[in-house]
Amino acid sequence: MFKHVLACVDLGDEASSAQVIAAAMETVGGNDTLHVFTAVPDFGRSIVGSFFPDDYEKSAIKKARDALHAFIDAHVPKGTRVQAVIGHGNIYEEILVAAGKVNADLIVIGSHRPELKDYLLGPNAARVVRHAKISVLVVRGNT
Repeated sequence: MFKHVLACVDLGDEASSAQVIAAAMETVGGNDTLHVFTAVPDFGRSIVGSFFPDDYEKSAIKKARDALHAFIDAHVPKGTRVQAVIGHGNIYEEILVAAGKVNADLIVIGSHRPELKDYLLGPNAARVVRHAKISVLVVRGNT
């Protein structure tokens, strides 16, 4: 049913990311492609960015790429058609951009139990669900 599945993982939360991969694998057939996505936030020209070395973001992207490949090796079953995808910027916007670039027809994203701040600001998963032009599968964590 889905030919290109974009599974969005948080490399800082391996347990919930593994759940995202498990759910995504239920939708991926033998000729389908699993695109495993993670994002590196962008500091832009903010005051925060001025405290980091000039090449910090480039280094962070390289480390994220290496970590994403290691995550894929550990959690995606061998023989799966898989592509690593790195975004750089606002997380929910980068997910939507990546979905377009890989022609995804399904986004799989993890979520957590909402806290008060999520109702006021809106978590990335909620923003993706609201703005995506394709189907979104939200995987609830066990917590």
